[in-house]
Amino acid sequence: MNTKNARVLVVDDESDVLFAVKMLLKTEVKEVVTEKNPENLLSLLSKQAFDVIFLDMNYKSALNTGNEGFFWLNKILEKDKNATVVMITAYGDVELAVRALKEGATDFIVKPWRNEKLLEALEKACAGHTSGEHANKTAPRPKAATEGFDMLGQSEAMQDVFYKIDKIAPTEANVLILGENGTGKELVARALHQKSFRANKPFITADLAALSEGLFESELFGHKKGSFTDAKEDRTGRFEAANGGTLFLDEIGNISLPQQAKILTALQNRLVIPLGSNQQIPIDIRLVSATNVPIYELAAKNQFRKDLIYRINTVEITLPPLRERGDDVILLARHFAAHYAQKNHKPVPYLSDGALKKLKQHSWPGNIRELQHAVERAIILADGQELRPQDFAFSAMEQPVHATAPTTVPDEGPLQLSEVERTTIMRVIERNKGNISKAAKELGITRTALYRRLEKHDI
Repeated sequence: MNTKNARVLVVDDESDVLFAVKMLLKTEVKEVVTEKNPENLLSLLSKQAFDVIFLDMNYKSALNTGNEGFFWLNKILEKDKNATVVMITAYGDVELAVRALKEGATDFIVKPWRNEKLLEALEKACAGHTSGEHANKTAPRPKAATEGFDMLGQSEAMQDVFYKIDKIAPTEANVLILGENGTGKELVARALHQKSFRANKPFITADLAALSEGLFESELFGHKKGSFTDAKEDRTGRFEAANGGTLFLDEIGNISLPQQAKILTALQNRLVIPLGSNQQIPIDIRLVSATNVPIYELAAKNQFRKDLIYRINTVEITLPPLRERGDDVILLARHFAAHYAQKNHKPVPYLSDGALKKLKQHSWPGNIRELQHAVERAIILADGQELRPQDFAFSAMEQPVHATAPTTVPDEGPLQLSEVERTTIMRVIERNKGNISKAAKELGITRTALYRRLEKHDI
């Protein structure tokens, strides 16, 4: 449908928002109807059909939970299961908006928005309304949404990741990828680029943790010949090299406050100035960042700038550790076995039941990267075409770090396993001075798993 023929309904309890949207759209569409009270929604829909509905997630209340937005979204879809609904959300509610997509919304926009972004959302919604794409929003998803990037997974956690990639990639949203080392953050960044409208433009990566203080500006923003001792020729920085495409900043949580300020300035101004030059170079990039550090804890301690977090995380994707992905371990092990067998000119091996059991029982502190290396070693060293438990050896470095227990336990009568667990958890938390992240790492479990145990033992 051409937007000029569209009838649009906008529901938001802020009068200023309704006025601004109506002024913007009145020359772009056939009709704009605004409504401040969502209680009037069903009455409006019974009187008139709308091609696109813009629906706010939150309404004025003590808590912005998004529940009212979900309630009215469901009411709209009950009345018309093919309704095209675009959710309006704020920065901190993007995860709620992604959930809304699963529940039947067509798209979402983040406020405050640039006018061109709202018009793009409208155009896309109208196109979807015409083609009927929105009618298939809840169709079953393929098991792996990023073929070609070795991103495999059938677990619920990975299906959620694949879903977010598919929804976020075609937008211009900056993405922050969170997860432990080895969970595949760069693969997600590449998938986002490949599925975006910038796919035919450069994908440039920068490992920020590997850049020294002296090289930081030169690598990211470029330099002119003679700007410092070893600057023997002009160099294009990563920001400029990614112009028109995607820039992936890995390990962004590891940079210093002064470095954070420099990146923030570049993102705010959308331009860079190479070292040794006064020339401002405009940049047009889609930013994807990643970190394995607790970036919000750093921000709470004033070790990471909150304003930079707002710039880099329009949407977040959190990758689950391998130990929380169930049978994905087996799926990935077989995939790597086939790959490394071919690479090393060997027949594809069969993984015995014992080997599969050993792989599933391991906690994989190194995640997918550790599994990949374990399978490659097994392929190279194994005798025959069957991989057995003894073919998989985990080095001390790869073992999870557990709390140190005494070598002898005094006989104090029968002990309940739950008592031992509770005592161990309390000791480790005390040793780490209440730092849950460090305690979880020492125990070899996730923070989420530790919180569950704290609740279980009433600690």
